[in-house]
Amino acid sequence: MDVDEFVTENEPKAGGEAFQLESDKLLDVAVDGSVIAKAGSMIAYDGDLSFEGISSAEGGITGFLKEKATGEGTPVMEATGTGHLYLADQEKKIQLLELDAGQSISVNGNDVLAFEPSVDYEIRTVESIAGFSAGGLTNVFLEGPGTVAITTHGEPLVLRPPVRTDPSATVAWSGTTPGSHVDKAFSNMIGQSSGETYQLEFTGSEGFVVVQPYEERTPQQ
Repeated sequence: MDVDEFVTENEPKAGGEAFQLESDKLLDVAVDGSVIAKAGSMIAYDGDLSFEGISSAEGGITGFLKEKATGEGTPVMEATGTGHLYLADQEKKIQLLELDAGQSISVNGNDVLAFEPSVDYEIRTVESIAGFSAGGLTNVFLEGPGTVAITTHGEPLVLRPPVRTDPSATVAWSGTTPGSHVDKAFSNMIGQSSGETYQLEFTGSEGFVVVQPYEERTPQQ
């Protein structure tokens, strides 16, 4: 194709949505006020936007709490002003979720890309998964109303409880709370310690669980 065709075919799409996918791996956020996004996810922006990193300790106003065991958290930034903010995260696929008032989802901190300021959020730790990482598994609890952008390695699979999942492949859940399950058969079968030994166990028949065809390892593993 010639240069003009290349520019026309790949320039941003016209649209009126605040959160709009330019592709399955690139998010266009029309900012008019503010938006909270994962630090390091900005690939471009236009208009009059300013950025501020957010970090908070317990009791802080906003931000992701640092993980107790490692001192590491999920850093975020707040973009303020008017313009278009383009976000991506290591070629991961982006999923847009519209949360109604009171509707919530718990997401792995590494898989939260952005969300509207109307969305309430806090850190929740699943301490029962001590074998997965010291201190447990840290997730971000998001409650609507508002749009949330999460990321997955590949196409997600959504399962209904009862189900057990590998914590390293679990992206999010809603309407259910996991317990832990230890299956030593995986270690015995493989002949060494395996990540599959420790599982998230979702019981009951309510809610859903999102997993991805990829295992995200923590520094402890």
